[in-house]
Amino acid sequence: MPKKPKKQQQSGGTPATVALTAAGVDFTVHSYDHDPAHPSYGEEAAEAMGVSPDRVFKTLVADVDGTLTVAVVPVSGSLDLKSLAAAVGGKRATMADPALAERTTGYVLGGISPLGQRKRLRTVLDESALAFPTICVSAGRRGLEVELAPGELAGLTGAVVAGVGKA
Repeated sequence: MPKKPKKQQQSGGTPATVALTAAGVDFTVHSYDHDPAHPSYGEEAAEAMGVSPDRVFKTLVADVDGTLTVAVVPVSGSLDLKSLAAAVGGKRATMADPALAERTTGYVLGGISPLGQRKRLRTVLDESALAFPTICVSAGRRGLEVELAPGELAGLTGAVVAGVGKA
């Protein structure tokens, strides 16, 4: 009998859902029809799922002192680059080049997941995630989200938990 990750992959799983399955983590997949005309991937996901934007988190890739770093922050706010740099002991952070972020993670913009990346990047999860029993993050494709406990996400990604989001 094939292992669960193989079944997931054969049925259209993404590297993120395969990683979650392989780790034995409880998660729920939410799928919706992505509208390319929508101005915000994260807000679109929150609206489509009927979930508060405070519980839906976007995955942003930044360059901190020459090292790509992932920030996972609520879609209802934005990333505080100074706080991100401080959270990983850096001095300066800027948003990463989009093409570099896609090549490095193996995902397209609007579908970058903090899980199952081609090259595992250091990750910072905004501390607001801990206020919820579950949060939603990209499952690795536009129109696909995974819901899981924030502690599970932090554990699987080796994330530092810090205040890196701003309203």
